[in-house]
Amino acid sequence: MTASLLDIPVARIEGTPSSLAEFRGDVLLVVNVASKCGLTPQYAGLEKLYSTYRDRGLSVLGFPANEFGGQEPGTNDEIATFCRTRFDVQFPLFEKIVVKGASIHPLFAELTKSAPSGDIQWNFEKFLIGRNGTVAARFAPTVTPEDPALIAAIEKALDQR
Repeated sequence: MTASLLDIPVARIEGTPSSLAEFRGDVLLVVNVASKCGLTPQYAGLEKLYSTYRDRGLSVLGFPANEFGGQEPGTNDEIATFCRTRFDVQFPLFEKIVVKGASIHPLFAELTKSAPSGDIQWNFEKFLIGRNGTVAARFAPTVTPEDPALIAAIEKALDQR
């Protein structure tokens, strides 16, 4: 992965400091998530992707954000509880961050710069990062985890060494 993406500090939803360096060599699907959105059922599909492909090196990374319609108002503890009890989410979740605007988190600033399509448009936008650390694809929020184009992109990225 590129040093810039690897080195950006983030924190796990429990508050533990982290960075994407912990996932070095994996294919990453970075998603800005929300608990009170019409797209929230995508959590189930994201978990299915994670359980299906994690042994091949896919890590799904969820970053809660509250920029769109106030659809992620909860605390980190509330978000973690919701995700685990409602959708049995096992993939890594991170602390709530800002994904657009003047206070954008450096990770999402770098992602949107690396995959230019403008600002994040809504909850559940997806960035696919290859094993080499470059953004391989960007998917709109309406592209579901079951979408054949997303699955094909994940499989292609997993097959590249």
